Amino acid sequence: MSALYSTKVTAIGGRAGSVRSDDGLLSLSLALPKALGGKGDATNPEQLFAAGYAACFENAVIHVARAKSVKVADADIEVVAEVGLAPNGSGGFVLSVALNVTIAGLEQSVAEAIVAAAHATCPYSNAVRGNIDVVIAVTTR
Repeated sequence: MSALYSTKVTAIGGRAGSVRSDDGLLSLSLALPKALGGKGDATNPEQLFAAGYAACFENAVIHVARAKSVKVADADIEVVAEVGLAPNGSGGFVLSVALNVTIAGLEQSVAEAIVAAAHATCPYSNAVRGNIDVVIAVTTR
C-alpha cells in the first residue's frame, strides 16, 4: 500500500528532551508532567498524542458528514481528547483515550451515527483499536 502522506519526527532526550519534524514546522521541548514528578514546563508525549488524535478525529467527522451530505460547518465540530497513562501491572504502561465530540446543529441520533462512522474511518482510531481503550461521548448543541 502506498502512503498518501508521511512525515518524520526525531526525538532526542526522551521525556526531558525535544522533538523536531524534518521540515522544521514542529520543534518542541518536552518535559515530564508535574503529576509524574517532573517540572511540567513543556509539553509531553501524551499531550501531543491527544492533539493529533483530536484533530484527526475531527477531520474524520467532517469527512463522514460530507460523505453523508449532512450540512455542518467545520467550526461547529469540537473534539476534546483526553489521554491517560497508567501502569499495566507487568512493569509497563498503557494509554487510555476519552473523546468528547460536540456537534452543533444536528439531532443527537444523526451526530452519533456520524461519530460512529468517523471512529471506523479515523486512522488514529484504526491504529489503536484493540490496543487502547477508547470511550466516546457525543453531544449536540
